[in-house]
Amino acid sequence: MAPLCKDVIIDVGMPVMHKNVAYNCRVIFLNQKILLIRPKMQMCDDGNYRESRWFSPWKKIRQTEDYFLPRMISKFTGQNVVPFGDAVISTRDTCLGFEICEELWNPASSHIDMALDGVEIISNSSGSYTELRKAYVSVDLVKSATFKSGGCYIFSNLRGCDGQRVYFGGCSCVAFNGHIISRAKQFALQDVEITVATVDLEDIRSYRNHIRSRSHLAAGSPSYPRVVVDFSLSPEHDATLPTAVPIEWIYLSPEEEIAQGPACWLWDYLRRSGQGGFFLPLSGGVDSSSTALIVFSMCRMVVEAIQRGDTRVLSDLRRLLGDAEYNPRSPSELCNRILVTCYMGTENSSKETKQRAASLAAAIGSYHMHIVIDKAITAIIEIFSGVTGLFPKFASKGGCPRQNLALQNIQARLRMVLSYLFAQLMLWARNRPGGLLVLGSANVDEGLRGYMTKYDCSSADINPIGGISKTDLRRFLYYVKNKFDIPIIGEIVDAPPTAELEPLQDGKLAQTDEEDMGMTYAELSQFGRLRKIEKCGPFSMYCKLVQTWSSNCTPREVAEKVKHFFRCYAINRHKMTVLTPSYHAEQYSPDDNRFDHRPFLYRANWSWQFRAIDKQLEYQVNAKRAIPNVATPSNKKIDNTSRIRTGIPV
Repeated sequence: MAPLCKDVIIDVGMPVMHKNVAYNCRVIFLNQKILLIRPKMQMCDDGNYRESRWFSPWKKIRQTEDYFLPRMISKFTGQNVVPFGDAVISTRDTCLGFEICEELWNPASSHIDMALDGVEIISNSSGSYTELRKAYVSVDLVKSATFKSGGCYIFSNLRGCDGQRVYFGGCSCVAFNGHIISRAKQFALQDVEITVATVDLEDIRSYRNHIRSRSHLAAGSPSYPRVVVDFSLSPEHDATLPTAVPIEWIYLSPEEEIAQGPACWLWDYLRRSGQGGFFLPLSGGVDSSSTALIVFSMCRMVVEAIQRGDTRVLSDLRRLLGDAEYNPRSPSELCNRILVTCYMGTENSSKETKQRAASLAAAIGSYHMHIVIDKAITAIIEIFSGVTGLFPKFASKGGCPRQNLALQNIQARLRMVLSYLFAQLMLWARNRPGGLLVLGSANVDEGLRGYMTKYDCSSADINPIGGISKTDLRRFLYYVKNKFDIPIIGEIVDAPPTAELEPLQDGKLAQTDEEDMGMTYAELSQFGRLRKIEKCGPFSMYCKLVQTWSSNCTPREVAEKVKHFFRCYAINRHKMTVLTPSYHAEQYSPDDNRFDHRPFLYRANWSWQFRAIDKQLEYQVNAKRAIPNVATPSNKKIDNTSRIRTGIPV
């Protein structure tokens, strides 16, 4: 037994097979003896979770069974049989209960029943992943778990990347009688963070007894099976120990979450993959600049951790760089070793984006290159023309839409091919071992709309912004402009988003993203939330937006916007099947791998749904014509709300 574990009740998670059924369990032990195996009772099967694929829930409430330990375990514990099931642990001075992750979120959470049965300390070991603006949810749940019934709630949440698209969101904490008294960080590079708090058990008893309705309810509460342990959590003479006091939880802003969360995710992925850094095609636009700045934020966090004396981070960094003596002097110096950026220009690229990319690279210190890929594009077109005798043209030069799109896609796909070439060989060119991970920079809105070329620069090894909206990325850039003191970011944000795949007109841009898409990024975010979070199809989305957008759009305009979105969504949904693994940050992510399980082949005409929209639109138009121009006593027209109240059809 490890000396650190002596006289400490330990709660660890592991899969346990009982009667040929696999359960997700907490195993509680003390001084080399297993006290209880507590199986999970509520599975999590929404969002990114598919827990029922691996485990079954324990259905026997307040019941235990004998679990026969394997011989390899019995040899160390000296036990043959231990209790398995829904029970609590009674020590000489208190009573401990257990919840597991989803059981806190579930409407029928067991912490209330346990509190009514006298359980004073409840432990919850959780695996809750982060999403923007979500941190308050788990904190509020933990606080409310002890607010109504008193007690001490220990919430231990995973933090970090576990080889998946999600980043577990930390925020471990201790709640006491409705207040947070201790907490851990939401994002950090350190593998382990210990959160401690000293509480007075008598305060729990006083708090509970003061709530008379709770006491009357507890008097008739059914009992949990108790595992009696001859052990005390508190020392005999503990009256002089200082107890923890309530603290104010200061939440990170979404911009801070973007600066820290994806950066930690990239660091975890980099050190686990064993690669030597990142390669990023840097266009000088909002998306690729955001990706570059997230890497720079990662470098800042690494340098800060090393300066605080984190030897694990320093050891990982030296291993990645192949330099046993390396010690970073600054974030920009580290960024030069970690990040290679490349502006891949064509005759359609503007000098402004080239300059912005170079200025940003200089500001963060990345190893930057500028290449021109026109020769490669011409060579590919000549191969096609040599076979067919046809020469495709851009629309501005007389070509049809198919020709125009094909010529754009050639440029985009060549950038992907060149990205992987440079990623494999740049460290060789710099006399370093290993290779680079290719970073993608397509945002969540472009994925939803399908505004990307399949197998272009959106195809990469990983993408730190693939779950973040364009709107949030703009806010993030404004934040880091001041935080990192990089003035060029202002020009990047203010410039119109453009793919620069069509010819310039008089040296100026002739193509912008929002014009190409036929919708704004703000509209895209709203479409995405209604489609995924509100579970709206075309018709129900129209019914919601016709009210939401009534001040800016006519019903007919709303109908056309909704139809256009769903046509584009249906045509491009197949691209989500090969979407680069991205940091999960948004509830309306279209990620097809784990989060958004939908068909990838839809009928793009949505015939039934669009007819329903047309009928509703016709009804609204006719109803509006039929309404007389009635005036109120104040000579104002009756609004729609008034019509509903007076029975006039809307």
